[in-house]
Amino acid sequence: MTSGRAVMVSGIVLAAGSGSRMGKPKANLELDGQTLLNRTLSMLFDGGCTTLIAVLGATQPPHGGDAVTTFVHNPDWESGMASSLRVGLAEAAGDAAVVALVDQPGITSEAVTRLIDSHRPGFASVATFKGEMRTPVLLDRALWGEVAASVTGDAGARHWLRRNLPRVIPVACDDVADPSDLDVPEDLTGWENS
Repeated sequence: MTSGRAVMVSGIVLAAGSGSRMGKPKANLELDGQTLLNRTLSMLFDGGCTTLIAVLGATQPPHGGDAVTTFVHNPDWESGMASSLRVGLAEAAGDAAVVALVDQPGITSEAVTRLIDSHRPGFASVATFKGEMRTPVLLDRALWGEVAASVTGDAGARHWLRRNLPRVIPVACDDVADPSDLDVPEDLTGWENS
């Protein structure tokens, strides 16, 4: 943790995709009466993020909004997750950014808090499940340019993390979150029935 003061963290939700296998953009899907986008934004805020950024592409931003959330359009969203990550990092502010995906409803604010608590300048922190690196990921501000320059296609920060393991802090989150993602309508049905 940054000594002497609280860490200021941007929460970035990557939510630009069209959800082709789902049949509609995942950002607009509802679970327990709340869109996945709003659910993810709330989770990041409750976990300790001080500002929120939603990167959209196939869907339009919701009406209204609040002082905490910035909605950003990624004009290259069809090229994959990497372009959305670059757009989100370009909008981020503060000491670090937590990057989350809109289609993981089992990620909790407790997992985000663990990532923020593990923050060290010059390092990334990544949630692990059964020892495997998944999302969310916390990136210290010093890494934003390097990560943005290295990502391509639909891989997000995964390849950068694997190539830079000495600068990655694994944060076990098995006991507080579920990294399962929603890809097809049956996945959403499973969450609704759980």
